[in-house]
Amino acid sequence: MAPSSWIVVGISHTGSSHGGTAIATSQEDGYRDLAEQYGGITMKILMIVLPGMIAVLFSLNLAVAAPSNMQDSSRHLYDRVMEEFKHRDYEAALAGFRFFLELHGQSSLAANAQYWVGECQYRLGRYKEALKTFYHVVSYYPLSPKLAASTLKIGQTYTRLKDHEKARMMYERVVDQYPESAEAELARKALDSAAMRDEEPTPQLTGNSPSE
Repeated sequence: MAPSSWIVVGISHTGSSHGGTAIATSQEDGYRDLAEQYGGITMKILMIVLPGMIAVLFSLNLAVAAPSNMQDSSRHLYDRVMEEFKHRDYEAALAGFRFFLELHGQSSLAANAQYWVGECQYRLGRYKEALKTFYHVVSYYPLSPKLAASTLKIGQTYTRLKDHEKARMMYERVVDQYPESAEAELARKALDSAAMRDEEPTPQLTGNSPSE
């Protein structure tokens, strides 16, 4: 996978729990700084997962326990942010998924989180930002299960931006590369709609007055 441009913040410690209090305080401060960077809206998400993260630092076998606990923590945070999306709080979800990528940019859920960043931007009407995000998924996560969805969303975003030629190219790519997918079915419908639009006759001026 190509290197991500996101900052990755994680736990990297060895040895026993000696000095754990200082480490925990520093780590907590780091999380709070990130939350403030993305706005107070992320604090409600942060406070749900923070206790579990801090508990990891006090584990008796920190070197072994940290990876599994961090994985659990990443899933918990991801699911919590997804709840914001499902409740249509797209601003909160956008901040939350970005925050997730800062903390867990190398996790198996990173590509999905990146995709949902784009979805939030799309649903907020920030189409140019969404376009860049969906292209990021396609470019940086070539093995992601979100490739078909991201390619389809690129086409839909181009449609929103009135660039119908590029939209058509993306829809055709979805059909060609992922022919059996649900995204391909949506792409075919979009292509059919575009074809019908192109076939509509251009209204001709007859010279008649509006009253006629």
